[in-house]
Amino acid sequence: MKRARLLVWGILLAMAGWAFGFEPGWLQQRQLALSSADWQGSPITIGVASDLHAGAPHVGSAMLRRVVADLNAAKPDLILLPGDFVHHGLLDGEELSPEAIAAELGRLKAPLGVYATLGNHDWWSDGERMGKALEAVGIRVLENSALPLPGLTQKIWLLGIGDDMTGHSDVPKALAGVPAEAHLIVMLHDPANAPELPRQSIVAFAGHTHGGQVRLPLLGALITPGHSPLRHSLGWLPDVPAPTYVSAGIGTSILPVRFNCPPETLVLRLRGKESS
Repeated sequence: MKRARLLVWGILLAMAGWAFGFEPGWLQQRQLALSSADWQGSPITIGVASDLHAGAPHVGSAMLRRVVADLNAAKPDLILLPGDFVHHGLLDGEELSPEAIAAELGRLKAPLGVYATLGNHDWWSDGERMGKALEAVGIRVLENSALPLPGLTQKIWLLGIGDDMTGHSDVPKALAGVPAEAHLIVMLHDPANAPELPRQSIVAFAGHTHGGQVRLPLLGALITPGHSPLRHSLGWLPDVPAPTYVSAGIGTSILPVRFNCPPETLVLRLRGKESS
């Protein structure tokens, strides 16, 4: 019995060491593919990095450079950054200003552009300052607004929806200027707004949940922030009007822990049904 107890304690300590010491810095790149009957023309590649929480443990300047390098290496046509750039209430880690974070992200390159929306931690800190810092390095911030993507044979609009938790989300406002015949690519910080997306949305990307940070076998996430149900914590959402993927994101909040849910960038290849 004593040996069994020692073995159990040893396993628990090893798991804790992994979850707090290694996995939060184990950056992955998740490759996705989507064939849509609403997509016409040549396939495009979309890169996504959400929930950086820059300055938190495991997400210092070196991690930001890795994220940028990983996305640029994928040669995406379009890059989306769905919010939570700063880590509000920093108790440990590396203090990074919005300007320092933006300077690193300003090295992202994509022919269709790099775009962002803000998250709850950005607003809890200084959302206006973070937005201005991103705009200053050429990253367009879309807060409940939309614009047509240039250089495509099809009329595609990019829609950015604000953060739900801090009351900044407004889907009708974001759609106000979009032509009825246009199809959409959407970024939203919080998947809580996914049920409101119009059906002309070809694909949407969200973050905010961090995948739950801790995902137990068979059970999945134990908790998610905000209004989203646990089943909306990670991956393709099963019961919303448009194909929506929720990323595990890069950083952590509350505790610097990840288990069975490593940090990730996303690279999605979007094509029409006829070219699948």
